[in-house]
Amino acid sequence: MSKSILRTNHLTKKYGNAIALEDINVSIQKGDIYGFIGQNGAGKSTMLRMVTGLSFPTKGTIELFGEDNPNKITDAQKRMGAIIESPALFSNMTAYENLEVHRLQKGIPGSACIQKTLELVGLTNTGKKKAKNLSLGMKQRLGLAIALLSDPEFLILDEPTNGLDPMGIVELRELMKKLNREKGLTILISSHILSELHQLATRYGIIHKGRLLEEISANELNEKCRQHLRIKVDQPTKGATVLESVIGTTDFEVMPDGTMKLYDYLGRVRRVSKALTEAGLVIEHLSQNGDSLESYFSSLVGGAGE
Repeated sequence: MSKSILRTNHLTKKYGNAIALEDINVSIQKGDIYGFIGQNGAGKSTMLRMVTGLSFPTKGTIELFGEDNPNKITDAQKRMGAIIESPALFSNMTAYENLEVHRLQKGIPGSACIQKTLELVGLTNTGKKKAKNLSLGMKQRLGLAIALLSDPEFLILDEPTNGLDPMGIVELRELMKKLNREKGLTILISSHILSELHQLATRYGIIHKGRLLEEISANELNEKCRQHLRIKVDQPTKGATVLESVIGTTDFEVMPDGTMKLYDYLGRVRRVSKALTEAGLVIEHLSQNGDSLESYFSSLVGGAGE
């Protein structure tokens, strides 16, 4: 059974009369790479700030590593690493010196963890170069090194690819996969760019105007967006037999309303139509369907009153 890392219950945050988050129920299990996605201003950073203890909910509760006692949440938060907004760097210090300061602040014994973490994020060759002279991508990796310094079980990253070039985004993505695969690190990563998370996340939470619209696994999302031929005939059972015995495919499913979704033969609509017609079936509907991931999210957000 999966172990819960983070669970929020009816989490709400108000600033005066303005509602930043409303009734958020998020569940993240051990080993997840959870993509928290929404437009700028949707409430992503507000939630992450509450989870990391930088802000407090107006109402609702946060359960972290199974602990929901407010007096013990601080200890649970020590098992996390996080970058919220921009990494906090000392611009006149080297990468090593930055990590040394954070090591002392966190009370981590011994300095062996510094070199190990620099190697992990690919910053061993920066030498005496000061943080202010590092490229944006290297600064992001240094921020990540600070978050990883205490060997956390749960990593939270808020818009970590902002300003990165395409190569920097790829490098960060591969590092996240490596940490998840080799160290079993659970990751919560927020972004307003779906394509950024599509190759990384195993589960998604979709937020819009402070409300959580949907939680969905990567497999479920891909299935919803999978391209297919939508076929409606007058005799669904016979239609399924034709697809299997005449056309020679089992890559289809029959929906409760009798509609068939055929996932191959996308470029051979005439072949499908001919086989069904020659079998004496009346084709009531035949079209190619399926969203791109972007259009799926857009339709979901639009359905929320955009």
